[in-house]
Amino acid sequence: MRANLGRSSHGFLRKRESVEQAATTVQRGMKRAGRRFRIALAQINTTVGDLDGNTAKIVDYMKQARELEADAVAFPELAITGYPPEDLLFKRQFIDDSKARALEVAAAATDIVAIFGFVDSDPDVYNAAAVANGGKIVGVHHKMHLPNYGVFDEERYFKSGSECAVFVICGVRVGVNVCEDIWQAVGPTVVQRSAGAEVIVNISASPFHSGKTAWRENMLATRASDNELYVAYLNLVGGQDELVFDGASVVFDPLGQAVARGSQFEEDLVVADLDLDAVFRARARDNRSRKEGSTIVGAARVVTVSDKSETDRRPLSPRFPKRYDRIGEIYAALVTGTRDYVLKSGFSKALVALSGGVDSSLVAAIAVDALGSSNVCGLSMPSRYSSEGSVLDARELSRNLGIELKTAPIEEVFSSALDTLAAHFEGLAPDRTEENIQSRIRGILVMAMSNKYGRLVLTTGNKSEMAVGYATIYGDMAGGYAVIKDVPKTLVYDLCRYRNERDGIPVIPDAVLTKPPSAELTIGQTDQDSLPPYDSLDPILRAYVEDDRSFEDIVEAGFDEQTVRDVIVLVDRNEYKRRQAPPGIKITPRNFGRDRRMPIANRYRPF
Repeated sequence: MRANLGRSSHGFLRKRESVEQAATTVQRGMKRAGRRFRIALAQINTTVGDLDGNTAKIVDYMKQARELEADAVAFPELAITGYPPEDLLFKRQFIDDSKARALEVAAAATDIVAIFGFVDSDPDVYNAAAVANGGKIVGVHHKMHLPNYGVFDEERYFKSGSECAVFVICGVRVGVNVCEDIWQAVGPTVVQRSAGAEVIVNISASPFHSGKTAWRENMLATRASDNELYVAYLNLVGGQDELVFDGASVVFDPLGQAVARGSQFEEDLVVADLDLDAVFRARARDNRSRKEGSTIVGAARVVTVSDKSETDRRPLSPRFPKRYDRIGEIYAALVTGTRDYVLKSGFSKALVALSGGVDSSLVAAIAVDALGSSNVCGLSMPSRYSSEGSVLDARELSRNLGIELKTAPIEEVFSSALDTLAAHFEGLAPDRTEENIQSRIRGILVMAMSNKYGRLVLTTGNKSEMAVGYATIYGDMAGGYAVIKDVPKTLVYDLCRYRNERDGIPVIPDAVLTKPPSAELTIGQTDQDSLPPYDSLDPILRAYVEDDRSFEDIVEAGFDEQTVRDVIVLVDRNEYKRRQAPPGIKITPRNFGRDRRMPIANRYRPF
């Protein structure tokens, strides 16, 4: 069993002895309890469109839950299809095939109740949770609240459900709902509670962003305590394109206390014994629900699935879920997103252009943690402007990470390009054009190496650079996946320091973290020649891009008026670049692309 575990400031669990004592106390208490219910939450990593693979994984975890004598096992939202299936849902055959796999899962649910997400159609299309037992689907809940904000676009695909159901499983009334349903203070959970639900099982696919786990748990604890029931929340885990799902499944008791938790960013089977007498005691002492029940709009349909439960089961062993602090969970999200995008896209190896700078160093470290050092290759492409220190830093990083480093100098190609263009550029002073030629040469070389060796190119641009267009389209933006596309520059340094401290063996050279950042495309160049210092730029970008603050609000917050004006112009003018950038991992509440959708041809200015 998973006890309610404390965490240190670094995200590690408290003393093992105290955890074991707490778990033992709970288990002894369960032996004395009258009514109990053993729930299993299978937070699995699905792949969109892999109907056979997802189905096989569900059946396998169902067997594991059965071996642990669970009364019911739940799987994530749209577990059959993977989440989000997007416009695959416009294909009739895809829906029919997914429904056929749902029947296969149901056929395997013989001596355990299985709750899993699938696409239902009758005749419209629904995001649905199936409840299966005895080899068949005995009931279905259609998701009632369809999110249509931020990264979500469910109203494009689904019809809202209109009825709640409460399933009597082993004599326990269990309300089943899907993801957004439980975020509503007055929604399906309240209706199901009014029909006597003692446990709510919510199957979800809730994408990660920094800080969301704690915010989500606060909401779930409130739902549990307000409705005086257990909330068993199950979340998807893994990466899908730009989204990462953190898992972190959790069970809250009727007092809003966590009694079981799943790990972050890895598959897990969370099993907990629920003391149903605790629900009775909470409700007996509080008569609010008796007064409020008659005012609830709608009623839940009650479906009997099974009426008995095991009374003498082996106690659960204590387990220790992996949880992280703020920087740790962001790093874990980047590793998870990179690993799953590369592998789910059919690749096994990656290529990173190593400049000796902080961004490429971080991407290389993430790639190694995601794929293993033998599957990552660095490519150094020095020019006449590359400092000796940067070249040496790239070599040291490669040795520390244990990756192969190839070198392809660009001087001859650059000189040839300048000679070819000399007649056309005669009389014109060198400017950004010559700088971008170098970057585009590197883009050609890195993609050639990708083609020849079958390695996916991981680009190294960060969110600060992408925001203001400090990147070369068809140059350093060329690649298959933008690992730190949503990571502000100041956070890049924090993540590098975290990686160096995590295992006690620094891998990113200290010189990389202390030298001024530079693209090294001309003599003596630094980023601050073109941009404000990052400790000023990033807060302005956060205010304008993520918080939609007005020009006046940002200036009133203490930032220089002309700097704010210049930054806003750069952000708005460079939408065309971002629209052509590779996909990248979302780790902030509002990323470019899926969250923030701006017109490319746009003349509006907020000043």
